[in-house]
Amino acid sequence: MAGAVQGSLLDDLDDVGLRSLAATERTELSHGAWVDVRRGWLTGAGLLFERLAREVPWQAERRQMYDRVVDVPRLLCFYDEEAELPDPILDAAREALTTYYAGELGEPFRTAGLCYYRDGRDSVAWHGDRIGRGSTEDTMVAIVSVGAPRPLLLRPRGGGQTLRYALGLGDLIVMGGSCQRTWEHAVPKTTKPVGPRISIQFRPRNVR
Repeated sequence: MAGAVQGSLLDDLDDVGLRSLAATERTELSHGAWVDVRRGWLTGAGLLFERLAREVPWQAERRQMYDRVVDVPRLLCFYDEEAELPDPILDAAREALTTYYAGELGEPFRTAGLCYYRDGRDSVAWHGDRIGRGSTEDTMVAIVSVGAPRPLLLRPRGGGQTLRYALGLGDLIVMGGSCQRTWEHAVPKTTKPVGPRISIQFRPRNVR
């Protein structure tokens, strides 16, 4: 299952770990939304990619799309609140995020959803995480990326300027405030040659 991690993806062969969140940079968006980015938060990202690609029980899913059922263009695995995460560093990352954002979020990050983008054909369409409380309340979704960088796009709901964040190699992005209600995000398909990427999404209770 593991994709080939080449070149610069193996430039970080230190032990898998976490750097300080003090270097996180915030961008204020419209309508009370904001985005935090911490480049290279996770060390040893290439090694963690290989472990997750090999050990996570990835699932290929199918979903109803209008009048037909289609393949979801990525592999998935969801870890609910009581589930054991597939690597100890994910427990440490969730705890560090809970501590860092305690004053703003006021509750722990509880779940972890993993997505495996195998190549440029895998993607996720424009959406907000509005299943559950995200449809009515301010919340946070924290995403850690390992593997080859892929662009995460953000735009206001209803149209507007698109922001582009190339995420990989242990990068962290946190979407907060009203971001899930008033903005949308996507990982588009690409015909360019790209390597595989895994994203790990940490969310509070009842946010999907």
